[in-house]
Amino acid sequence: MKEKIGSDAGLVWKVLDAQGEKSVKELKKATKLVDKEIYAAIGWLAREEKLVFKQEEEDLFLSLT
Repeated sequence: MKEKIGSDAGLVWKVLDAQGEKSVKELKKATKLVDKEIYAAIGWLAREEKLVFKQEEEDLFLSLT
């Protein structure tokens, strides 16, 4: 399971690196990850202090540090 989360985190990182800031909804579409996978990957990257979070109304946007 840990390897899968790490792999998913790498996928999220690559999308953000290539395309810049994305909402969680946009990241789910770009990576084709389901809710539990995307949130685990975000948690992994957040723990490593690789993400910047921005809340706009109902949407959460992420970018790399």
